[in-house]
Amino acid sequence: MADQHESIDLMSPPADPPGSAGHSWFPGPPPPIYSCTLTPELVAKAREELQEKPEWRLRDVQALRDMILKEQPNLRTRLDDSFLLRFLRARKFDYDRALQLLLNYHTGRKAWPEVFKDLKPSTVKHVLDLGFLTVLPHPDPNGRFILCLRPGRRCLLLFYKTFSALYNLILLAVSLLLMHTCSSPSPCAGKWKPNDYPFVDNVRAIYLTLEKLIQPEVTQVNGIVILADYTGVGMSQASNPGPFLAKKVVSILQDGFPIRIKAVNIINEPRIFKGIFAIIKPFLKEKMAERYVLHGSDPRSLHRHIPRSVLPQEYGGSAGQLDMCAWSRLLLDSEEEFIVEFCQPDPLEGVVFPDSMLFDGEQAGGGQDEDTFRGLRSQLYYCY
Repeated sequence: MADQHESIDLMSPPADPPGSAGHSWFPGPPPPIYSCTLTPELVAKAREELQEKPEWRLRDVQALRDMILKEQPNLRTRLDDSFLLRFLRARKFDYDRALQLLLNYHTGRKAWPEVFKDLKPSTVKHVLDLGFLTVLPHPDPNGRFILCLRPGRRCLLLFYKTFSALYNLILLAVSLLLMHTCSSPSPCAGKWKPNDYPFVDNVRAIYLTLEKLIQPEVTQVNGIVILADYTGVGMSQASNPGPFLAKKVVSILQDGFPIRIKAVNIINEPRIFKGIFAIIKPFLKEKMAERYVLHGSDPRSLHRHIPRSVLPQEYGGSAGQLDMCAWSRLLLDSEEEFIVEFCQPDPLEGVVFPDSMLFDGEQAGGGQDEDTFRGLRSQLYYCY
C-alpha cells in the first residue's frame, strides 16, 4: 500500500529549500523526522486550546494515518507526522474532522485547477514583485504572524499603484480580497482592467503564502492575524462581484485549509465595504465573521488590536519601514519545496467522492447564488 505513495514521493516533507537558512526571521520547514519545536508555554497552550496531549501526540497522528490508509487507500497524500499534525491541530484532535479537512484540502485543489495546477512561486512572481502582500517580520504579542494585504495601494518599494480592484474575499482576509484582478504595473497605472492578468494569480499568491505560514508549529498553535489595507479601493472596483466565486474561495479556504485565522483587521475601508461584507458574510462561519474588525482610518483603533511595536511606520508603528520584498524572496527561495508539494500527479486520481463531499462551487445551484447577488447589487450602490 505504501508503494502508491512512494511513487510520487509524497510520504515525506520536502527537503529544505536552497537559501532557506538566510531567512532567520521566519522558521524553516519541519525536519524529515518529526521533533517537537514547541516551547513549554506553547505545549501548555496547545493542551488547553487544541486538546493536544504531548504524550499522545504521535499516537494520534498514527490513528489519523491508519484512518486515511483504511478509508481512502487511493488518496495519494503526504503521511508524515508534521503534515498530519496540521490537520489534527486545526480540528482540535478530532480524528473524523481532521480526516474530513484533509479530504477537503485535496478536493479543493481538484475543484479549482486554474489555481492549483503547477502552483509555485515563480508563476506568480509578477504578483509578488508588486508588493500586494507580505508577512510582517515581527509576530504580535500572542505569537501570531501578521499577513498584510494591500489592494489599491501604491507599492512603497516600486511606486506603482497596484491591486485597486481586488475584492478581498479575506478568509484569511481572503474572504474579501479575491473578487477581481489587479492593476497594470505602470507608474501611471489607473484602475483595474480585466485584461491585465487573471485574478486567480492573486489567489495563487495568497495560497502559497498560507502554505508557507502553516509550516512552523508555532503557527499551527497560535494561528495568524490578517491586516487588510483598503486604501484606494472604491466603487469602480465593486461593480462586478460574483458570489459564486466568493462561495468557492470560502469553501476552499475556510473548510479546506488547516490554518487558524484569529483576527482580520481591516483599515481604510471604503463605504462600499458594508455592501461587500453583506454578500460575503452568509458564507462565513459565525465565529469567523465575529473576528472581523473594521478600523476605518483611525490608527488608534488599529493599535488597540495590533500594538505599534510590531507595526511598520506606514501604520503608525515603530518597527521600521514596510518591506514588501522580504516575503517574496522567502517564497521564491522555496520554489523546489512547492514543486514537490503541488507539481505532481493529481492526488485524487481514482478517488470517487459522493456529491455531498464536493465543494459548493462544484455543485449545481450556482444560479441561485447569482440571483441572490442581483438582489444585493443595488445595496452596494446604496451603501456607497
